[in-house]
Amino acid sequence: MFTFTCVPFYALSVYELYEILALRQAVFVVEQNCPYLDCDGNDLQSWHLMGRDEAGVLQCYTRLLPLGLAYPDFCSIGRVMSSEAVRGTGAGKILMEKSLEKCLELFGNQPIKIGAQSYLLRFYAGFGFQSTGEEYLEDGIPHTKMIRMG
Repeated sequence: MFTFTCVPFYALSVYELYEILALRQAVFVVEQNCPYLDCDGNDLQSWHLMGRDEAGVLQCYTRLLPLGLAYPDFCSIGRVMSSEAVRGTGAGKILMEKSLEKCLELFGNQPIKIGAQSYLLRFYAGFGFQSTGEEYLEDGIPHTKMIRMG
């Protein structure tokens, strides 16, 4: 269904970066009606997992953050998203499975901490993430911290 590539920031072409930023804006800013500062400085030290369809169109993406970048004692997966065109097809599940696989490959068997949109708690629990009970508002959207032990 998808072909995945995962590269550090410095290896992204300007075209790949443009596609990533355009998809992140379409999903997080336009669809969720949530203006926020997407370029937060963490992209530079992160790995970027891109899922493309058979036509080569970027359809899903995550940002993989090494130990200590987002959270002092954890690596993290962020900016988890799939395009509207592939939602409901299992793309999100495939993306998370690939993200966990890549985190293990890149960072070793480390615990992973995420800031999940609260309505997705059950989805992430299916991958072994457990809620810490820390619900908070991020850009007006309820989020909950979750941890998956290595």
